[in-house]
Amino acid sequence: METVALEDIKNHPQTAAFLKKADEHMKAIGYTEHGFRHANIVSKAAAAILEELGYKKRVVELGAISGYLHDIGNVTGRYDHGQVSGMIAKDILLDLGMPPLEVAVIIGALGNHEEPDADPINEVCASLIIADKADVHRSRVRNRRMISFDIHDRVNYAVRRSYIKVDRKARTITLVLKIDTTLSQVMEYFEIFLSRMVISRRAAKFLNCNFNLIANNVKLL
Repeated sequence: METVALEDIKNHPQTAAFLKKADEHMKAIGYTEHGFRHANIVSKAAAAILEELGYKKRVVELGAISGYLHDIGNVTGRYDHGQVSGMIAKDILLDLGMPPLEVAVIIGALGNHEEPDADPINEVCASLIIADKADVHRSRVRNRRMISFDIHDRVNYAVRRSYIKVDRKARTITLVLKIDTTLSQVMEYFEIFLSRMVISRRAAKFLNCNFNLIANNVKLL
């Protein structure tokens, strides 16, 4: 079987159509952006985590693929979208000729990326969890008029910069945030994202790392 790469997944007609409609559905129910922007960012971040920790090139590629496909299940709705993502991804990946064992790794990661029921069951899944939860940024907010009323929009809009820093030698994975505290206090971030930080710590532990959070140059975790 030929090796299936991220670009093959991106070029598959089902991927583009389902991701487009998935984001439209999220917009219809008032959620932040979950489309191509988010897919690309999570894909790159998941791959970078695995690469920085020294995983093999193919594992890194599987992380990138998982990151790109993890929210495609939103095409049917938000409920159980991780499991739905896995089932949709299975059809796409098998259609492209990916070996079943690799497909199993990816769909397992997709089905276990969302708290509160997420479990870092493999390295790909662990990197996906951290990458997904780290994408908090103002560019995800659709309606800026809602930031005064909706805490999720307000916190996302207040985050001017977010990135992941991996230290292979120290075995640390750090989420670094720059938050505009004139828009939202750091405590509001914890109010809505505490469960995300908990699962990120578990995912980092699976990768034999400690998870840190730095906001406005202050270490909070």
